[in-house]
Parts: sequence; C-alpha cells; structure tokens
Amino acid sequence: MSHNSLRSVPVYRKALELCIISREIASYVSLNKDLLKLYKSNSLRDIIADSLLTDAILIPKKIAQAEYSNCPTERLKSATFINIMIRNINSYCTGLEHDGVKEKEYLNLLRQEVRSFRKSFKEWRKSLRNGGDL
Repeated sequence: MSHNSLRSVPVYRKALELCIISREIASYVSLNKDLLKLYKSNSLRDIIADSLLTDAILIPKKIAQAEYSNCPTERLKSATFINIMIRNINSYCTGLEHDGVKEKEYLNLLRQEVRSFRKSFKEWRKSLRNGGDL
C-alpha cells in the first residue's frame, strides 16, 4: 500500500484530523509553548498536553502499521492499541478540566472529534476482523 492509498483510508484521514486538533489544543492549554519540550515540564497541564500529543500521533502510525501488515494478529494488536489511545485522549480531556482549563468548549470539541473518529475506527476494525480492507 502506498502513502497515497493510505490517505484514502477514511479512518487514517480521521486520525490525522484528530492529531491536528490535539496539537492545537495542547498548544493552547500548555504553559510551555515549545511543544517539543513539554515532557521536561513539571507542570501537570504540560505533562497531560504532552501525553495527549503523543497518543494522538501514535494513532495514525498504528493505523498505517495495520494497513501495511499482512498478519491478522498484528492488525488486531494495532486496533487494540488504538482503542486504548482513544480512551486515554478522553481521560486527558478530563484531566485538563480538573487542572483548571476554563475553555471547556475546546475540550468538548476534541471529545466530539474523538467520537467522530471512533465511528470510523469501529468500521475499520470490523474490516480487520473480516480480513478485508475498507
């Protein structure tokens, strides 16, 4: 599968959208505006923002890994990993709320994007179980 055909996979496109909105929210809520150095911060908000970014970036990578793999077990492992990342992102939204992020509409926007991604993800995951491609 070429990179261009990977972009034709709906769940992959949704994952990229999730990355973009996660990056924007992390940039907005973090105290340290250098997103590449969030992991060095002692601020809980920066640590959560870094985790949000990391998990959002891993999702399209795992989708690509599954799409390029011929091994059904490897494909299902990737899907399981993505499911965990989806739950984590929702938890990070809650964590940011508890840390005092006042702009909850941004977090709700991310949650809405996660719900949209999850719908696409469920369809894609079914195709993995059936051995076909979407």
